[in-house]
Amino acid sequence: MGKDVIIALDFPSAQQVYDFLDKFEGEERKPFVKIGMELFYAGGADIVREVRRRGHKVFLDLKLHDIPNTVGRSMAVLSALDVDMCNLHAGGGSAMMKAALEGLTRPDGTRPLLIAVTQLTSTGDEMLHDELLISAPMDETVMHYAQNAARSGLDGVVCSPLEADKVHAVCGANFLTVTPGIRFDDASKGDQVRVTTPAKARELGSDYIVVGRPVTAAEDPVAAYRRCVAEFVGI
Repeated sequence: MGKDVIIALDFPSAQQVYDFLDKFEGEERKPFVKIGMELFYAGGADIVREVRRRGHKVFLDLKLHDIPNTVGRSMAVLSALDVDMCNLHAGGGSAMMKAALEGLTRPDGTRPLLIAVTQLTSTGDEMLHDELLISAPMDETVMHYAQNAARSGLDGVVCSPLEADKVHAVCGANFLTVTPGIRFDDASKGDQVRVTTPAKARELGSDYIVVGRPVTAAEDPVAAYRRCVAEFVGI
């Protein structure tokens, strides 16, 4: 599976999303996009359908985390939207992850990719230990969550680019790593702690990078996207 850049559509309204995507109308390569909580809660399923109609692959980033039955039923609803990727929190455990897979699988046997969140990129060691009361080091915690996801049948994990190569080492080369926390060399890190550049993420073994403000807030978003693709995919 080839590498790809996913643009995080972190906008508060559907119209802002459509205005942004209009900038890519003439592009041969339609960006893979991520629809997160804010946008989905504002626009609902209609915005997913419209973005798909425009020819974009969709990563629906809702990070489900609930009892297995609730997650399984919810994933069935999301799968019907014909999205390409969904996610959940690995902290929900193996029973929840297996229920999610069952819910996502359509009658014809197809389903979106299912990715687990290990630890958020805003979580540092101090928060991990002092607030979450997880005594294991960050790397060990992420690898343990990733292994649980792999054993449960998931396709990959969301993790920091700094952990991508290690995830592949313990879960296999085909286990996908979807990595946010991407910034250009000349950009602010914002509220994320564990960040890298697109080129560094490629070097570290990321399969997908998720890029938000460096593209969406750029003076020329199309040029910024092309820069990401050039640095990460190499085309």
